Amino acid sequence: MAPSLRGPAWPPRGGAAPGRSAAELLEGAYSRTMGVWSERVVPRIVDCTCASRDVMERRERVCAGLHGRVLEIGFGSGLNLGCLPHEVTSVVAVEPSDVGWRLSAKRRAASVVPVERRGLDGQAIDEADDSCDAALSTFTLCTIPDAGKALQEVRRVLRPGAELHFLEHGHSPDPGVARWQRRLEPLQRRVAGGCHLTRDLPALLAEAGFDVVDLEVGYLPGPAPSHPFGYLYAGVAVA
Repeated sequence: MAPSLRGPAWPPRGGAAPGRSAAELLEGAYSRTMGVWSERVVPRIVDCTCASRDVMERRERVCAGLHGRVLEIGFGSGLNLGCLPHEVTSVVAVEPSDVGWRLSAKRRAASVVPVERRGLDGQAIDEADDSCDAALSTFTLCTIPDAGKALQEVRRVLRPGAELHFLEHGHSPDPGVARWQRRLEPLQRRVAGGCHLTRDLPALLAEAGFDVVDLEVGYLPGPAPSHPFGYLYAGVAVA
């Protein structure tokens, strides 16, 4: 008799695969799905949502004053390249997402400023101490697991007295909005690549040894339901 082409029933008649419960199988499938979502889809969403006119105007203002060799953590799809002043001579890019890096290819090719990708992790920057003239972080510190450690790394890489220019969203001082931020944050972290809604940026900067010398705060324009996601901190801190 010819061997059967039909293999054993899967899962077996008893239910789940041997040694693994149905819950474990579902959790594994969920983790794989969310991994693909975070790695391949989230960078494209960020490229669209963080390129609105209101956001780009704020990027222009935050980039003003940058000069020399600039460290950018969370380079993403290169949305800041067109906002850099002429005094910037090169960009050291820390970017964990290969998809984000590929999305930046056209912007890098069109830019007169050379960009070098140096590492994937803002918590462990592959640069020598005191090697950069300025630093830039836009919509990045919300997703880094240990934002305080990343800021300490930025401070290590900056020359003494150099500036970190930042544009980040975070904790709202409005108690009603802050309550919604706390409620929504677990879901936000799952669907938006680990993004936190409740981080207090001025406190994080102070803890890392930065002195905030310029700070603008407020909500992005939009309806009230968007406020948990749109409270912005923009400014300059000195190492």
